[in-house]
Amino acid sequence: MNNIGIKDMRAFFAVVEEGNISHAAQRLDIAQPALSRQMKRLEEEILNVKLFERGSRRIRLTEAGRVFYNRVERILGMIDGTIRDITDIGSGDKGSIRLGTITSSGAMILPELIAKFHELYPNVTFEIWEGEGARILELLDNRLIEIAITRTQVDNTVYDSVVLPNEPLVMVMDQSQSCGDSDDEVKLIELKDRSLIIPLRWKSIFVANCRRLGFEPKITCVSDGIVQNLLMVKMNLGISMVPMSSKTLLTDGNLIYKRLIEPEMSTHTVVAWLKNQTMSTSCINLIKLFEKMFIENKL
Repeated sequence: MNNIGIKDMRAFFAVVEEGNISHAAQRLDIAQPALSRQMKRLEEEILNVKLFERGSRRIRLTEAGRVFYNRVERILGMIDGTIRDITDIGSGDKGSIRLGTITSSGAMILPELIAKFHELYPNVTFEIWEGEGARILELLDNRLIEIAITRTQVDNTVYDSVVLPNEPLVMVMDQSQSCGDSDDEVKLIELKDRSLIIPLRWKSIFVANCRRLGFEPKITCVSDGIVQNLLMVKMNLGISMVPMSSKTLLTDGNLIYKRLIEPEMSTHTVVAWLKNQTMSTSCINLIKLFEKMFIENKL
């Protein structure tokens, strides 16, 4: 078995991420036939195992391919993280910050945060990954990102973090589906028999609260895609539970946001990074700015 090189791993990673050889070749700036030969050599001469399922227009991995992809993601994350640690430690006025975020928290925090940070450090660039909470923490664990913004509870033995104050959950509805006696609040009992769209992360507690009030909620869709949920509300498919900050994601005069009460429900945003990791000065500066803008100024 020949030794595998970093170039082989980066090429394999690009093929999987892009979904086909053609797009991966463009991303890597190499000829498509050359990349195909490199992948064939990786399978037949270096690893001696089949990584790809043939016969599909889009790349599909074998079980061995999935295991190899997980390992490669981790290895490349550690390599790139080490390079950033070495090159970016310094004054913090240049370099790149890699962070991952879930949609709702990112929309609430990042535009204002990055705008202010850019005023202070105009030569620092950003790479932003977006996904659901578990995936963002996975990227952090694999060192593909340095900072994670999520609503997922994090293990304080693994991560350092700062937490925003609790944010109320609200029910967003189209004007034609408005319910509740109040203009800005809705009681949970008033949602009985309404078609509901509930994010997975809050489904269990929401259903439990409904049952305490003596009814089974009519949940027509469970989805953690906040923007998708807002669009479904706009299409009159139901009433959705979202964080209050989601009001900034979709501007539509026909949508009404009412705070959920009796009982109230809330969520919070967590900014996390790995313990005992040497962070670039730029990342340290970003975390300090986040604390100043979103925590100290709110006290």
